[in-house]
Amino acid sequence: QVRPVESGGGLVQAGESLRLSCSVSGSIFSVNDMAWYRQAPGKQRELVASAPRDADTNYASSVKGRFTISLDNAKNTVYLQMNNLKPEDTAVYYCNSVPPHLWGQGTQVTVSS
Repeated sequence: QVRPVESGGGLVQAGESLRLSCSVSGSIFSVNDMAWYRQAPGKQRELVASAPRDADTNYASSVKGRFTISLDNAKNTVYLQMNNLKPEDTAVYYCNSVPPHLWGQGTQVTVSS
């Protein structure tokens, strides 16, 4: 089983945007709901956004209206568009299935005030 590969993180100022990408193995992508999770320093990993295959997307209340999850079925890729970023969005972001399988390295997002 291949781990997801996340990319697109970086250091931005509050109010700016980032787009995260995640390449997932086809065996996972094709049969599972996909999601983005994040883990801030000293905190537990939390689910940020999910894209059920047979239902509407879901978002944590803290990011609703600012983040958008999307899937590219042809590329087995999951995206997270993050707008109006806030310092409290600083975390390592991971993509995975719901429920999760093997974790990737994640991508660091740091938002300065």
